[in-house]
Amino acid sequence: MSAILQPKGNGYEAWLGYPRPASASSEHSPVTPYHSIIAAEQDEVTGTAVAELVRGLSSLLGSAPLVAADALSAANRPCIAIGTWGGGNPLVEQVFGGDPPRLASPEGYAIRSSEAHSCIAIGADAPAGLLYGAFHLLRLLGTGAPLEALDISSKPANRLRMINQWDNMDGTIERGYAGASIFYEQNRIKDDLQRVEDYARMLASVGLNAISINNVNVFAVETRLITAEMLPDVARVADIFRKYAIRSFLSINFAAPMEIGGLDTADPLDPAVREWWRERAAEIYAAIPDFGGFLVKADSEHRPGPFTYGRDHADGSNMLAEALSPYGGLVIWRCFVYNCKQDWRDRKTDRARAAYDHFTPLDGRFHDNVILQIKNGPMDFQVREPVSPLIGAIPATHQVVEFQIAQEYTGQQRHLCYLVPQWKQVLDFDTLSRGEGSTVKAIADGSLYGRAWGGIAAVSNIGDDPNWTGHLLAQANLYGYGRLAWNPELSAEDIAQEWAQLTFGPMEPVVETVCRMLLDSWSIYESYTAPLGVGWMVNPSHHYGPNVDGYEYSMWGTYHFADCGGIGVDRTTATGTGYAAQYNGSNAERYEVLESCPDELLLFFHHVPYTHKLHSGTSVIQHIYNAHFEGVEQARGLLAQWQELEGRLNEQLYSQVAGRLKEQAEHACEWRDIINTYFWRKSGIPDELGRVIY
Repeated sequence: MSAILQPKGNGYEAWLGYPRPASASSEHSPVTPYHSIIAAEQDEVTGTAVAELVRGLSSLLGSAPLVAADALSAANRPCIAIGTWGGGNPLVEQVFGGDPPRLASPEGYAIRSSEAHSCIAIGADAPAGLLYGAFHLLRLLGTGAPLEALDISSKPANRLRMINQWDNMDGTIERGYAGASIFYEQNRIKDDLQRVEDYARMLASVGLNAISINNVNVFAVETRLITAEMLPDVARVADIFRKYAIRSFLSINFAAPMEIGGLDTADPLDPAVREWWRERAAEIYAAIPDFGGFLVKADSEHRPGPFTYGRDHADGSNMLAEALSPYGGLVIWRCFVYNCKQDWRDRKTDRARAAYDHFTPLDGRFHDNVILQIKNGPMDFQVREPVSPLIGAIPATHQVVEFQIAQEYTGQQRHLCYLVPQWKQVLDFDTLSRGEGSTVKAIADGSLYGRAWGGIAAVSNIGDDPNWTGHLLAQANLYGYGRLAWNPELSAEDIAQEWAQLTFGPMEPVVETVCRMLLDSWSIYESYTAPLGVGWMVNPSHHYGPNVDGYEYSMWGTYHFADCGGIGVDRTTATGTGYAAQYNGSNAERYEVLESCPDELLLFFHHVPYTHKLHSGTSVIQHIYNAHFEGVEQARGLLAQWQELEGRLNEQLYSQVAGRLKEQAEHACEWRDIINTYFWRKSGIPDELGRVIY
């Protein structure tokens, strides 16, 4: 049994609890007793960095270190020195030898240890870098990494690393699976924002630097957030995030000039509308000088937009961009735009085409402070879908990739589904938009096309549940998203290990088991839910649980086009919707041709007979049967693995996860029975292994 003290309580501290070695006789070496923190600068963000070091070291050491402005106070005891280059901390300069690393980023940092000075120094070009460097040092300490001969330089790959809250002012959260909003209640911002500050710590600790604090579906109440009535409260929230180097954004209603402005139009080319938005921008920046800008969902799912007036998305976004430009504000314009409904008899209309068809003709027309936010897939955060072909297809336009941390279609945080492996596949995908090497991550960070702005955004998965995410292990998705947004080269395995060590302490049996469960969970969830890329087989209102013909995208209740002859959507150019042609070069060819299409996406691109043989040699119908039976056993296996940890973990944490995994195993059986029975009846082909499926 390890001598690491286990995290106490209910998971609220997440990965910032820093469990302390219980004794020097531990199987893990005790943390070097850094008794002093030397910091000369007094700005707000540096103060936050120092406070985080004090908090983390106090937990790891059992006593608070001394904070002083000069090295004399350290009295030759091990210390941590922190400061910007030329910021008045001579110990930082001495450790780095007067030749600091060229970080080329206000958010980058360097960490170097010096035996001669009994010191670890954190240096940066700007205070934000010091904050990220402080959190990285605590991460090293918390995972038991060796501290001798440290010489680290790091800067974020992505300039924008954003969280989208889908919180409503009535306190609900759209697609929220972990309780109510931490920001709002009863149509106002909460008085007590302590939990918001704790959330800001979590986001900054993994390097995130931007947040939109309200739902992209902005209705009448939320529209008031940009008014004089509500801006003082919005400013209180922004003040908290500012301390953690995070800029605040608001989602806005495109029809706000009509809803709260008294105008009879929201036409983006109307002079009165443009002036109204200029006045709003001036008022917002007077209250929040570092305000990030607007996040906009328009002309989709009944939200207002420029289409109403015969204008396009460049007209709409540029109008807002002009209002924000004098203040350095950004317009982040979501490309989730579709208004088609699918009749099962119509095999040509295709929602997957919508974003590409809408936005590629507009490339080059967007202002420099407009960023298009593109979902990672062409549909809607399914457990398996191809990379959106719009990514990389607009080289003259700033773009960010959008992920969903909230598990809307991947178990809603009632099921374990670690999404970092999925995001890694997306970021590593080669779009071929400028030949080989045109990866999504190189497009997102702006380097492929030399764009000044780029990055990654994601829908948050937190609420006011005691452990933040409902399912304790779902915290790994929030942690992993931040780490990946900072450095897309990190592996899903390394991120899982970091999170497990920081959350549960560096106990090998626990860390090994948790990592194995996380890394297996995506394929397990996929196996008992949506086969071969077909997706969407969920209940239409809440998107949870199996309903094979239920999804609202389809006018007549079907998306997968299953009939007695076969299953799947024909998206080929030859006979289908032509969607496959939106990809470049060999990608288009690979998806177009049945023989070369990857099995995991087969039914996304092709309608095939149930007897079609996969590359594995198994027929489509038998694969569906096998996967769902195997998925149930694997889901039960997750519970069995967790049960082996009983007694090694805090009982409250253990019970939280055990309850969720038990529920998951039960729900996997429901998925198996409903899906397999449905396709047995559709196909008329029995399971060749003779298992009961009806």
